[in-house]
Amino acid sequence: MLITTTERIPGHNYEVIGEVFGVTTQSKNVLSNIGAGLKNIVGGEIKAYTSMLHESREKAITRMVAEAEDKGADAVVMMRFDSGSISTDMQSVVAYGTAVKFID
Repeated sequence: MLITTTERIPGHNYEVIGEVFGVTTQSKNVLSNIGAGLKNIVGGEIKAYTSMLHESREKAITRMVAEAEDKGADAVVMMRFDSGSISTDMQSVVAYGTAVKFID
């Protein structure tokens, strides 16, 4: 599945199928939260949360692609991410875009 953040795919014409998205909500365990709290005092990267966000983005893309495939799409254009905190230890990530079918 071709995924692009651009509106046009050079060399291809396509018809729009519609919006597709994939969402996931992740949290870390209590020990990670304690470690993050301590890191917050001294500063620096909180690697457990960086890893969690990376994993969340990958899951969201996978789910978006699955929805696009279910709709018969060949590609997703204008792909974007959105994220937000649900509580102090939960993060939601959404990957979304427009599913398209090649006509050339």
